[in-house]
Amino acid sequence: MVRDMKTVRRLRGRLMCLLAVLTLPVRVWGDTLPGAPPFPTELKIQLQQALTAKGPSYKPRTRHLTADGAPKYTNRLILESSPYLIQHAHNPVNWYPWGDEAFDTARREGKPVLLSVGYSTCHWCHVMEEESFENEEIARYLNEHYIAIKVDREQRPDIDGIYMAAVQTLTGGGGWPMTVWLTPDRQPFYGGTYFPPRDGERGAGRGFLPLLQQLNDLYHQQPDKVAAAAGQITAAIALSAVPSPGSALPTAAVLRDAFAYFQRTFDATNGGFGGAPKFPRPVELDFLLRYHRRSGDAAALNMVVTTLDVMGAGGIYDHIGGGFHRYATDARWRVPHFEKMLYDNALLVRVYLDAYQVTGREDFARIARETLCYVEREMTAPGGGFYSASDADSEGEEGKYFAWTPTQIEAVLGPTRARLITAYYDVTAAGNFHGATILHTPRPLAEVAASLQIDPQAAATQLDAARADLYQARLKRVPPHTDTKVLAAWNGLMIGAFARAAQVLGEPAYARVAQLAADFVLTSLRDGERLRRSVNDGVATGDGYLDDYAFVAAGLLDLYEATFEPKRLEQAIALQGQLEQRFLDHDGGGFFLTGVDHESLLARTKPAYDGAEPAGNSMAVLNLMRLAEFTTAARDRALAEQSLRAFAGVLQRGPASLPLMLGAVDFQLDHAKEIVIVVPSGHDVGALRAPLRRTYVPNRALTIVTEGVEPDAQRALIPWVAQKTAIKGMPTAYVCEHYVCALPTVDPEVFARQLAQVTPFPSDLVVPANTPHSP
Repeated sequence: MVRDMKTVRRLRGRLMCLLAVLTLPVRVWGDTLPGAPPFPTELKIQLQQALTAKGPSYKPRTRHLTADGAPKYTNRLILESSPYLIQHAHNPVNWYPWGDEAFDTARREGKPVLLSVGYSTCHWCHVMEEESFENEEIARYLNEHYIAIKVDREQRPDIDGIYMAAVQTLTGGGGWPMTVWLTPDRQPFYGGTYFPPRDGERGAGRGFLPLLQQLNDLYHQQPDKVAAAAGQITAAIALSAVPSPGSALPTAAVLRDAFAYFQRTFDATNGGFGGAPKFPRPVELDFLLRYHRRSGDAAALNMVVTTLDVMGAGGIYDHIGGGFHRYATDARWRVPHFEKMLYDNALLVRVYLDAYQVTGREDFARIARETLCYVEREMTAPGGGFYSASDADSEGEEGKYFAWTPTQIEAVLGPTRARLITAYYDVTAAGNFHGATILHTPRPLAEVAASLQIDPQAAATQLDAARADLYQARLKRVPPHTDTKVLAAWNGLMIGAFARAAQVLGEPAYARVAQLAADFVLTSLRDGERLRRSVNDGVATGDGYLDDYAFVAAGLLDLYEATFEPKRLEQAIALQGQLEQRFLDHDGGGFFLTGVDHESLLARTKPAYDGAEPAGNSMAVLNLMRLAEFTTAARDRALAEQSLRAFAGVLQRGPASLPLMLGAVDFQLDHAKEIVIVVPSGHDVGALRAPLRRTYVPNRALTIVTEGVEPDAQRALIPWVAQKTAIKGMPTAYVCEHYVCALPTVDPEVFARQLAQVTPFPSDLVVPANTPHSP
């Protein structure tokens, strides 16, 4: 009887829900999308429930609103977890998420597919949305003649990578928004990036609506031509998906070739490489720091220092709130594209910290601290994970949140205090950005203070206080949108950044931030032994990709070297095991982007380019090198070398395309250091910590062990810590290469000299014979 009553109540509830939906205005479910067929009743219910669940504070991102502020249109994207897809949930376009339903519908109805790929903080994605996807005339044509699919590139890098290869094949370039025309078999036959709505607008030859019309006619009237183009592009994608493996390990020649390339393309005046627009690519600077360490070439260090100087002084750096914007539209890094990405800031923190170690310059450490402060303050989720990005736009204007006028600064600081700030940050009445000024520092503070007859130390104090006041005033502005999804890969990078800061700056609070984030990722983004790609509002979605496993494992290795908790090394080893099981190319070497049981796409790609984000392969190979040093596992080293052979051809043809993998080549050619400090129970590391902080040793395995505390656990993970003891009851350092150690020392100066010893590149450019690895 109880069971029957529960069934009755459940059926009654469903009926009431259905009646409620059927009595609501049609606009709420979205079945009045112009040119689209009515939604099935079950879908209407789902849309209504999803919209209701957003709550009264939900603000639909659309200009199509009713008098009471409700959205006029709602499409399937309201059911998704991606902030980017939800942004488009109230377009008049009949959007589908990526999946079989969309392609089956296209096949059944005989329509081509329009694929639009972007991300939630992408400025030009917003522009195309406003101009085209919010336009009812364009939406009607799209709905009548196409099946339209939206994809968040950050959640689906596999789809993004496949179709970006198609766009690059067709146009020679790429970017977002990405716009691709597909057959129902998912094959691309035309594509591009941003299109204005009509011919001639924004200086473009072809507009979006005319292209929709032309390509629809082509699809139906010349199907053979479309099929031929789709087949050729698909073949090109398959050809580029997996690089041809080499037969030998890369030699130091590829490092020298990459250095020569960077010398040729370096902007000696403004830093960076090439002309405008300029993107920070920290992996290039990482390579140059490594190259300088091994070669002693001052030009390599100069390229790094000049670039970091000009970036840190430019508008690409947020001088009030900390952190770096996505890229600069000019050669001098003055006018940025204002979105901030988690991965940029994680990688830039690392390179500023490394440059601080090499040069001792405190301003590099300051920028790293300010960037981490920004991330902790504005980009950290409850529970410890890190958000993905913040937008370029606020109140519909790019950069409005970040730019200042003299009047605005005086209103916050008063005329007297404002004099120093406006002079130092070059704030003028004319401005440098739509009548306002993007803050930048063309002159050193000491020079500005002298011109104003202010004591330099007093000027620094005034500057810090003024920045704090301007930050508080800026908080009262309408902030840019924050993409609150937490991505495993990008969190791995930021975990590593905080952990490195704890090591280099000697601030344990940074390690605690990294620990919380690691725990968040390993709970909220893990399903059994497998990683998920992202989590938003507590909902984890998507299988993890190669970079998720590789970047999180790298972050855990960095965290181990900051905390020396055995569990962090164990977690990294476990993730590496899953990575090999799911992504390894057993035949050709290296790793695929997607796992063995992932959705089948046009090709299974093997990432081979270190861009703004490193390739998962580059990080995976570096992880293997590091793990081989820690664990002495010959298999890890063999897999690393097999992977380097897999990319040897790419490195020979264009070594600058894989600068982080060049770091793995550098590691393989080096005599990496095994560093252990043995601390008597009850003692601290003491003065031995200072050489660790100030010495740049990228190719290493580092541990600190306390005598009598978990020695068995440490020995099980790191065999070479065995039989190492403290001398005369004092903290003792051991620096070893190939497990052959220099004399142990308690003297920080001796320890520093041991750490600083460098093995030069092989002069004959030939990889030296492998030295047997045994503890």
